[in-house]
Amino acid sequence: MGVIDAGQLKKGLAVLIDNIPHLIAELDFVKPGKGQALYKCKLRNLRTGQLYDRTYRSGERFETADVTESDLQFLYADGDFLHFMHTQSFEQLDLRRDAAGDALNFLKESMVVKGLVYNGHPISIDLPNFVNLLVAEAEPGVKGDTAAGASKPVTMETGLVVQVPLFINKGETLRIDTRTGAYVERVKR
Repeated sequence: MGVIDAGQLKKGLAVLIDNIPHLIAELDFVKPGKGQALYKCKLRNLRTGQLYDRTYRSGERFETADVTESDLQFLYADGDFLHFMHTQSFEQLDLRRDAAGDALNFLKESMVVKGLVYNGHPISIDLPNFVNLLVAEAEPGVKGDTAAGASKPVTMETGLVVQVPLFINKGETLRIDTRTGAYVERVKR
């Protein structure tokens, strides 16, 4: 971790603010007619995901955060923690369940996700855009109930409830969009 000047700030850089890692999401340089130059930053708190604005003057100093993106394999959930294995070092890492947010609805054992790791601890995970999940519970579609766009709720293996077409049955594998939680298609075996 090094110390940098406000003039060295750039989009995508991770810095420590109040000992919490933040990512610079946007950065604007403003040079008023008189006075010091200003750096208007949109910062993302890497622990909570919260986005907010801050303005810094030239000459202010920041400590860079040792944040790396790594492939992490999901092992299991246990109490308040999710357990992952770093795919390169095979080290086991724990992430607080609340830091995963909606990702819990899509995680299944052995799934590999991108994780931001700070000081040897994952602080957030990023899912692939689509995941394949097995239908755990589904009521049978009613024959003759073929109104255009008819759907029914099904429960996936992770507990996620998704609206799907009437022809989907228990035991089928579906592709689900992790950004919206919506059914995309049936996966052929």
